[in-house]
Amino acid sequence: MKKSLFLALISVVCMLLSLGISSPQSNFGFQALYRLISLNNDLNDLDILYQIFIELKAPRILLAFIVGALLSSSGAVIQGCFLNPLADPYIIGIASAATFGSLIAFMFNLSEIYFGLFAFLSCILFTFFIFSIYKKNQNMATLLILGIATSTLLASITSFFIYLIGEDSFKISAWLMGYLGNANWNIVIIVYIASIICILYFYIKRYELDLLLCGDEEANSLGLNASKSKKLFLIISCIAVAFSVAFCGLIAFIGLIIPHTLRMYFKTSSNKIIIPYSIFIGGIFLLFCDNLAFNILYPIEIPVGIITSFFGVPLFIYLALRKNYA
Repeated sequence: MKKSLFLALISVVCMLLSLGISSPQSNFGFQALYRLISLNNDLNDLDILYQIFIELKAPRILLAFIVGALLSSSGAVIQGCFLNPLADPYIIGIASAATFGSLIAFMFNLSEIYFGLFAFLSCILFTFFIFSIYKKNQNMATLLILGIATSTLLASITSFFIYLIGEDSFKISAWLMGYLGNANWNIVIIVYIASIICILYFYIKRYELDLLLCGDEEANSLGLNASKSKKLFLIISCIAVAFSVAFCGLIAFIGLIIPHTLRMYFKTSSNKIIIPYSIFIGGIFLLFCDNLAFNILYPIEIPVGIITSFFGVPLFIYLALRKNYA
């Protein structure tokens, strides 16, 4: 109970900071937020404050929370499906496949919804390719090598496309590093619809994921069709990763950091605990990282994917070198 209250307190603080925080050099912090709420301003000021908080900050905060929740929960699910503590959408190449698909949609000048659809199609093909190979040789090294090799290939093709794009290549490069600055209400609605499907499925099926942790044979003996269950989990995870990457780029390691931190904090691998907290804490964590990205070098904004990598790489090295990791 105390642990839950502690996490809730941290979450509330991060939400407040996300709404009101700005660099000391900016005029759009807590004082401006108070002025907007109090309505004690002339119409011109109110219009400016409305644009700042309602049209710029609010969509960005919501998008950061939703994407963080999607990436974190999908990371926990993918680790359960592969029975591998290092399986993460970014590390094993699923995110790179989603990037490839959404870039194709961009090159054809399609509307925003197609970014997510193309990313999903690319993501699902790649995921089942990886999964089919991994089933034959369930080895951690094999999974990582496959992920690195295919990610490198997709990154090379993506770089070639960026070279062909020309004048818009800087925007694409910033997006590839993880960027939430393009948030608007249309994008929030699209990602929110995808998140409802994914998060509800993960939450409802969290007990099935616990059975999969016991291994396919035991799960089948308990009445669960392990193969079918894994495929459905992977399809829904692909939706989560695809729509996150399509609109926010490659935000690395959230699917690794949050589930593992929660397992160490609660001292359990039970998904009836890990999945709900991954959804909530993942969103809060990306909000926190986005605040850092926005304010550290203000007025220069750092892509948020760089910040998450600073947290994720040390944890990944620790987990990779740790012996007898359960």
